[in-house]
Amino acid sequence: MPQNGSLPLYQQISELLIRDIAAGRLTDGARLAPERDMAAGMGIAVGTLRKALADLTTKGLLERVQGSGNYIRAKTEVDSVYALFRLELPGGGGLPTAEVLSVARLAKPADLPPFGTSAEAHRIRRLRRLSGAAAAVEEIWLDGSYIDRIAAEDLSESLYLFYRERLGLWIQRAEDQVGLGAVPGWAPDAFAPPSGTAAPLIERLSWAQDGTTAEFSRTWFDPKTARYVARIR
Repeated sequence: MPQNGSLPLYQQISELLIRDIAAGRLTDGARLAPERDMAAGMGIAVGTLRKALADLTTKGLLERVQGSGNYIRAKTEVDSVYALFRLELPGGGGLPTAEVLSVARLAKPADLPPFGTSAEAHRIRRLRRLSGAAAAVEEIWLDGSYIDRIAAEDLSESLYLFYRERLGLWIQRAEDQVGLGAVPGWAPDAFAPPSGTAAPLIERLSWAQDGTTAEFSRTWFDPKTARYVARIR
């Protein structure tokens, strides 16, 4: 069952199913379980599930056949708030949620690559979960030119959705470099790898719709809980 978050529950269900389709857990042409059985298995109301399925239908990922059932229609390009989120459970998929640990506006540290136009950036630290399991800690630096102040309560489960709706900023593309790094000292106890130990590290530079670099981030993830997946089609 999805975790509570700032996204509406039906959208959490829709995003979970989208990620299951991307991971191949739900294949093209697969028939979903009857709606009442599916809702009961997820611990949600049938009406909530139907809103999620309607969202998938609108996105072209589901065909609803009267008297027969609901059938998956896989696509390569999908409108998802987690389209650029590359971590999945070892078995695939998993609903991403986020717990904001801190937000601060600071001068850009010297060890960050050049990005944006401001000398300052918003540093956002979060704990990321996949279907409730602590999977990663991340530190995002958003260029300070986009907004003067960000409060933790302003942020949604999807940071890119917040960028789009509140800042008019669309992350159009990103470059990831994957290596190893030491788990930072600010990582909470819920993140299993101890501070200072080696963990897989994703460093991402992101570009806005106007072609300017807008954001830099570092994500340390627990390899026992998550894996990094980039699908080539």
